[in-house]
Amino acid sequence: MNDSPGWATPGSSPSEGERPGAPAEQPQPPAQPADAPKWSAEQPPPGQWQSPAPGQNPPPAPQGGGWGGYPPQPPPYGGPQGGQYGYPGGPGHWGQPPAAKPGVIPLRPLGLGEILDGAVATMRAHWRSVLPITLVVATVVQVISLLVQKLVMEDIVVSLDRGNVSPEQLLSTMGNAFAASAAAQFLQSLGGIIVTAMLTMIFSKAVLGQHSSVSQAWRDARPQLLRLVGLTLSLGIGLILLGTVIILPLALVGNAGLIVLGAFAALALLCWLWIKFLLASPALMLERGTVFKSFARSSKLVKGSWWRIFGITLLTLIITAIFAAIIVLPLQMIGFSVFGDGLGSMQDPLAATAWGPLVLTGIGAIIAQAVIMPIQSGVTVLLYVDQRIRREGLDLELARAAGVENYGG
Repeated sequence: MNDSPGWATPGSSPSEGERPGAPAEQPQPPAQPADAPKWSAEQPPPGQWQSPAPGQNPPPAPQGGGWGGYPPQPPPYGGPQGGQYGYPGGPGHWGQPPAAKPGVIPLRPLGLGEILDGAVATMRAHWRSVLPITLVVATVVQVISLLVQKLVMEDIVVSLDRGNVSPEQLLSTMGNAFAASAAAQFLQSLGGIIVTAMLTMIFSKAVLGQHSSVSQAWRDARPQLLRLVGLTLSLGIGLILLGTVIILPLALVGNAGLIVLGAFAALALLCWLWIKFLLASPALMLERGTVFKSFARSSKLVKGSWWRIFGITLLTLIITAIFAAIIVLPLQMIGFSVFGDGLGSMQDPLAATAWGPLVLTGIGAIIAQAVIMPIQSGVTVLLYVDQRIRREGLDLELARAAGVENYGG
């Protein structure tokens, strides 16, 4: 979708034998009775709008006119107009038709509710493609995390509980736990990259009202997977190094106040960069660009809308976190109640590594992640689409790709 479709202005076609621009035939006045009042022979010129005679087509719209012969409207995405945004079908333009909606979202700038609803609607309408991807990845990640907690963390808890472990043994145990946790985190990140890549393709088709199978999503995403891995690693390592450069010198000084101030400054900077490059992943997958070009595209799209994107992303994280807690916490409490010594054992580190609570907590986490990942990925993809509609008129290309006729007239 590189070339833009034409913009056709709708209007009524002239009747047969009538040339465009020709003046309409004026109706003849009826005969006046003899005692009727006499009117002056000089009448003011007729107005611009005249009623046609019965059976006669209305005159053609003036050249350069807009919808239905009214004066042309300003560009649809040029900013506020009289306090409202001028997108088709939006507030302030009651005379225009509603925006086309071939898929899960209308083809116009989106609001918060439409972005969240689009993500949920895609997951519901395309669950046969979405859930297998997220369930497989979430299951693999949670099984690995469960084994790490059971086999590695249990050794640390037992060693600390005994109290007679030498520093060398404790250091070795903690090193093994750190290595196992790092490996589990790496696999989790890799699974998240695969989910993001495939869900991006599914959501891009859902916007057009098209379905995408798991195999087709994999074929579409596979050429960009290595670049997506490079993008994710570059962003993660860059943020870690930046935070270390800010906090480490202050930590060496030893001033607690400076350390706290530096931590807040680093957190604010990392949050700003995170939102600035949030749209790099969908830009990489859908525009087929390079890693650095995708970072530049995200920066360009987010510019001027940072707070709006930050608010939508933060609200999405809060909603998904609440949903995860609703799913995981009851199963976790059941695990401690049935397989432990009651809810009071939740504070016992050794009881937390028992098989019963671990398995039930893992099941809850799998269910939660299978639902959370599509919503988070969907919101990011729809934010990317929304920003391109607002800035680049992407809705015209989407309408043409979806086969919407006469869109943009």
